[in-house]
Amino acid sequence: MREGFDPVAELAGIRAEHPVYPMEIPGGQTVYLVTRYHDVRSVLGDHERFSNDFGNVIGLGSNQEDPGGLGFRDPPEHTRLRRYLTPEFTVRRLRRLEPRIEAMVEEYLDKMEAAGPPADLVESFALPIPSLVVCELLGVPYAERADFLRISTNRFDFTAGPEASLQAVNDAMTYLTDLVARERLDPGDGLLGQLLREHGDELDDRTLASMADGLLTGGHDTSTSMLSLGTLWLLRNPEQAAKVREVEGHVNEVVEELLRYMTVVQVAFPRFAREDLELYGHTVKKGEMVLCSLSAANRDPSLGDDMDQVRPHRDTAGSHLAFGHGIHRCIGAPLAQMEMRIAFPALLRRFPGLRVAGEVPFRALSIVHGVEKLPVAW
Repeated sequence: MREGFDPVAELAGIRAEHPVYPMEIPGGQTVYLVTRYHDVRSVLGDHERFSNDFGNVIGLGSNQEDPGGLGFRDPPEHTRLRRYLTPEFTVRRLRRLEPRIEAMVEEYLDKMEAAGPPADLVESFALPIPSLVVCELLGVPYAERADFLRISTNRFDFTAGPEASLQAVNDAMTYLTDLVARERLDPGDGLLGQLLREHGDELDDRTLASMADGLLTGGHDTSTSMLSLGTLWLLRNPEQAAKVREVEGHVNEVVEELLRYMTVVQVAFPRFAREDLELYGHTVKKGEMVLCSLSAANRDPSLGDDMDQVRPHRDTAGSHLAFGHGIHRCIGAPLAQMEMRIAFPALLRRFPGLRVAGEVPFRALSIVHGVEKLPVAW
């Protein structure tokens, strides 16, 4: 839970007094919450003692289908799958996407300008851009991108209820499985085509579709939230907005500090003890769940002064945990950073008089923090 941009005050109290905080969840299970930066980093980096395997969730009584992707995989399967994806997320490979992302951003700014104020920045800008970037990355055909945008948007619309969300996930997997099958016959220039050309004999359609779905899940809602929250913060801090608009390169420092400060993914994928172990004074039994609060860790005062404030010159680029840590650190982090470095200056230069034009409702309770809408005018 959050209070605006900030984690609830109770979380800071837990961090100060309890290195590990036992909690009981529905069903009577005990979960151990870790909140301090160095402790969180240690747990996330320890895949020898902690498992990410989705089978552990099934063991807690979940009736969900395996979501696929890398976040619920352990070595050696995690290592094998990540090995296929890693070359596609190097800075050199991602540079080829930069002109297309710039063009998408300008296209949606054109649409906003043509429609005129007011606008909901979430719907008009922050929501479509990440979806279209994933389209470009995967190699979704242009003629199908409007449908893909609708499918990917629906799966993150949590207001429609759990059945609608589940149907949207199924729709996405159905589309992606069909896309993989077509790409196998005629590989394109996107990530799917590249993987099929180089590793087609090693990856079946379902596995590759699950990997693509994991990239959609990890890169859509999170990027939408960062674009929305980051813009809101910049509009509330006009001196920083002016620097992002006018000073070449200033956006790089702002993006890294906003990533730390916002920490939109509030809790890392759950970890499960592989064996009975001691965790900072608590005995965690084999199979019990450990949750790492990324939002609490990134505000830990042991990292420096004023961690509850945005300080763009703070050196956090190599240390914040907004993308996690260890073997499960978000593989798409460079792409997300590129999106924000392009989008923020472009938005503020196109609309130098951009302002908040109404109440901004924050999400009440969500693993990915964000706003429901962001009304703006110019």
